Amino acid sequence: MRSHLLNDLTAEHYRRSVTEGVERVAARLATTDRPFTGVTVDALAPLIDGIDLDRPLHDTIAVLDELEDVYLRDAVYFHHPRYLAHLNCPVVIPAVLGEAVLSAVNSSLDTWDQSAGGTLIERKLIDWTTARIGLGEAADGVFTSGGTQSNLQALLLAREEAKTGSPAGLRIFASEAGHFSVRKSAKLLGLSQDSVVSIPVDHEKRMQTVALAHELERCARDGLVPMAVVATAGTTDFGSIDPLPEIAGLCEQYGVWMHVDAAYGCGLLASLKRRDRLAGIERADSVTVDYHKSFFQPVSSSAVLVRDASTLRHATYHADYLNPRRMVTERIPNQVDKSLQTTRRFDALKLWMTLRTMGADGIGALFDEVCELAEEGWKLLAADPRYDVVVAPALSTLVFRYVPAAVTDPDGIDRANLYARKALFASGDAVVAGTKVGGRHYLKFTLLNPETTTADIAAVLDLIAGHAEQYLGESLDRAS
Repeated sequence: MRSHLLNDLTAEHYRRSVTEGVERVAARLATTDRPFTGVTVDALAPLIDGIDLDRPLHDTIAVLDELEDVYLRDAVYFHHPRYLAHLNCPVVIPAVLGEAVLSAVNSSLDTWDQSAGGTLIERKLIDWTTARIGLGEAADGVFTSGGTQSNLQALLLAREEAKTGSPAGLRIFASEAGHFSVRKSAKLLGLSQDSVVSIPVDHEKRMQTVALAHELERCARDGLVPMAVVATAGTTDFGSIDPLPEIAGLCEQYGVWMHVDAAYGCGLLASLKRRDRLAGIERADSVTVDYHKSFFQPVSSSAVLVRDASTLRHATYHADYLNPRRMVTERIPNQVDKSLQTTRRFDALKLWMTLRTMGADGIGALFDEVCELAEEGWKLLAADPRYDVVVAPALSTLVFRYVPAAVTDPDGIDRANLYARKALFASGDAVVAGTKVGGRHYLKFTLLNPETTTADIAAVLDLIAGHAEQYLGESLDRAS
């Protein structure tokens, strides 16, 4: 079994095996003509359930053959221009190359003696990002597994900085269109069920600052402690960007930690045309960025950034076997001193490879393309009498629903849209997402692929309308 260990004796075996795997994936990418095959759980589950993991195949070619049947053939391919659903981006080749390198070397980014140059590369990228945000010379941060972990760590720091004896009176203020991880983080941090105060949004799905000011005032009046305001730069459903300068002013007025969840909108940091949409983010105390959304990086690649590096001490614990206190005075850089994780992948390498190959302008140009595509998609939807579109895009998301001329029952329209989305997914011709607006079912395009065209959008809209009309026609036949 030692022949499977990666070392100096098996380097050629490694080269052949990885090359074969790359060839399989490349062939699949080159021949995939739709984002999904439409396979069902009932069809695929028996294949996987039938595999006996205690009877290995002993040959990587045989394993890859099997993988074709249980994964590669039926995977959902985000690179396809008609994958329009969630915040999943196609990935750039330099980052995939970085993924191959980091997996093989397998550095762990918790301590210097496990990563050496990896530590310094990650720190350089953190400094690069904080400079792009404008957080100042005292800023710092650390890579994380994703936006949920980044938000959790930011709110942990905010809780500790609130300096209150009892967590019962702590309050977090977040947009009603903000990410669910805010409430999840509050629960994980031991806060009360009513600790998260939902702030209503305006017609552009941005936090209403008048309502925020009212809630902050009421919090102070009731003797509660405002722990944090979570502003969003790119909501998951709408891509909306909260009024960051006004929110920053209120946070400064009330002495509240300002966190900006820019997991989606961080692509604007590299934008050549739209950077001004993040105005005010430089006044935040902490920021979440997800490079694996709008920087076209493979999952996972995220970071939490802070204005004041000293606040990261709230996540610091010293273990004699790993990062004893003496290492601080010896100026040995251990990333575990900043992180909620201990063992941690060198995910920063992917972004490093991307920036060193394409540059920030290259990333920004791609993100500008998808924002421009969304603006064109908005025009298509606004001019199409079959559809009701909710709000003009601030980033690259469009929320809409099919509204048939002959049907006025809202519940019937809901069912038609739900059916259309399900039928479209089952066909494999395209993948779109869904959400609720005002209690009603809507569909959603999240446009993160520069290869998607307005012709693709128009074609998918026709497919959606066709499935919805089929459902409504069958419903009328059943009713008669």
